[in-house]
Amino acid sequence: MAVRDTIRRLPGYHFKAHDAPVKLDQNEAAYDIPAPVKAAVLAKLSAMPFNRYPSIDARSLRTKIASHHDWPEEGVVVTAGSNSLIQGLVIACGLDGTVLTVTPTFAVYALEARILGCRLVEVPLLPSFDLPLEALMSEVGRGSGVAFVADPAAPTGNRFQGSDLRTLATGIGSGWLLVLDEAYCQFVDTDHLDLVRENASVVSIRTFSKAFALAGVRLGYGLMDPDIASQLCKVILPFSLSALQIAVGEVVLEDEGFLDQRVGAILEQRNLLTAEIEAVPGVRPFPSQTNFVLFTTPDAAGVFNGLLERGVLVRRQDHLPGLAGCLRVTVGRPEENMRFLEALRDAVAELREAVHG
Repeated sequence: MAVRDTIRRLPGYHFKAHDAPVKLDQNEAAYDIPAPVKAAVLAKLSAMPFNRYPSIDARSLRTKIASHHDWPEEGVVVTAGSNSLIQGLVIACGLDGTVLTVTPTFAVYALEARILGCRLVEVPLLPSFDLPLEALMSEVGRGSGVAFVADPAAPTGNRFQGSDLRTLATGIGSGWLLVLDEAYCQFVDTDHLDLVRENASVVSIRTFSKAFALAGVRLGYGLMDPDIASQLCKVILPFSLSALQIAVGEVVLEDEGFLDQRVGAILEQRNLLTAEIEAVPGVRPFPSQTNFVLFTTPDAAGVFNGLLERGVLVRRQDHLPGLAGCLRVTVGRPEENMRFLEALRDAVAELREAVHG
């Protein structure tokens, strides 16, 4: 069969689904969009002619995103999830060059590089998950391609030094595009749009899946120089965004008053989770600037299974470089977080009893 050997050798994106009453494994929003906003979405959908093609470039949604960020409409690209945007950026900038990123980080950067047959360079994070600036600068000093840095970072949850990102942005070679993945930007006080405004070789990509609570809709977008946007649109499939996705995004941006309150509640619960996890013997949480908490355990597999037996699903991260013993829990609703903490205490105590008798 005429399937590329490269594809046959790839393991693919790994995600194993488990059934659990408390699902805290995918960094989803703790709450659905409010009922009045959902009702407005459904009303808009009911009036929509489903037999007509949508706008080829989602212009009406691009206009609202541009207004939301005070950004030129020509510099906004919208796709069916930020994963599609990442793929487009690799096709546009990395096929004849290098895809550069750090490790551990969001797996889709490396996955797309491997699928598309690009040269891939993954630079390990420094201790305490700091940005390996010297190694990154060395790589962008030669060749060409696209570099991906998530800030706030996933799966580690930290922020990188703003001065390091500025050094990388201002020192990047002319043949490179620096993509700052700001999927979790609503959970911090500052973003990197000033860097994008100052440098046409820097792009910010965003998602509606986290703070906006639209993971099931699949919407992502990028903010960039209009020339970069026009080139990127050449590799994005036409009509790739459905009229239904466009409508949902428009309604949420028209009525986003719920966002600040929801984010505030998540941050409050995140701080509570972090403090309570730290109080569990043998367990240590890492500081987080996102809607999840990474924590290390004496036995990641044992704790994961112990949580699952108690009806709580989290995400194993111990297979990633530098994350031995680590699990990741999404910040959920208060009752979900309490259920997780009770299960964590019991699972850790059970393991300790099994070891010490």
